[in-house]
Amino acid sequence: MVVERHPGGPEVVPVVEGFTIDAGLADRWDGRADGWDEVAHSPAFVRFCEAILNAANIHPGDVVVDVGCGTGLVTLPAAQRCRSAIGLDASATMLERLRTHALQAGLENVSLIHGDMRKLPLADASVDVVVSCYAFHHLSDDGKELAAAEAFRVLRPGGRLVTVDMMFRISLAARDRRIVASKVRLLLRAGPGGVVRLVRNALRVATRRWEHPASIEWWHETLQRRGFGDVEVAPLEHEAGLARAVKPG
Repeated sequence: MVVERHPGGPEVVPVVEGFTIDAGLADRWDGRADGWDEVAHSPAFVRFCEAILNAANIHPGDVVVDVGCGTGLVTLPAAQRCRSAIGLDASATMLERLRTHALQAGLENVSLIHGDMRKLPLADASVDVVVSCYAFHHLSDDGKELAAAEAFRVLRPGGRLVTVDMMFRISLAARDRRIVASKVRLLLRAGPGGVVRLVRNALRVATRRWEHPASIEWWHETLQRRGFGDVEVAPLEHEAGLARAVKPG
């Protein structure tokens, strides 16, 4: 798929025929561009971005795709290291914000695609690196596996997949218990508002309307099952983990 650019900056390209977008997912994120910009500038997410870029080992001639790119946390610094950076997101509002940031930064090698990470509108073996930051946990486990399979499909042999995401389960495992306990303590310290959020989150978990983080073990097993080699998955700060894998060949 060729994305044309114009003097006004990178163009937001609509999803191509045969590739659908989850309308509910897009609607949830269209109104959160301001909030995500704030999150992207927080110290923890700046460190997450640095971890992704270091693990991805981006070369000047690489084509990089950032799936679930939001407003450009990883897309923009990746574009400074590679030949071409593609940001893909289900939210057109997020992409418009990224477009503005790219224009302000003077980046001419950024392309934007309005699409779904579970069905990438990109050719087989057409990119060198697929990156993502805090996008996968908004998908069910089946959806995450589809997105991982799509990453494998579009990567060239030797290409790398690197993602930082929520990597835990609500379970009795020691790390999971520590993460859940720390979140509960944080909300309780916030006072009445935190208690309300805690109750709402508990209801969302009970009714299966919460996010869908997967464990470190799930990530390792799934990436191997999907054909990746050199799979490495490790915990980061808070509830985050980093997964890195290579397409053999």
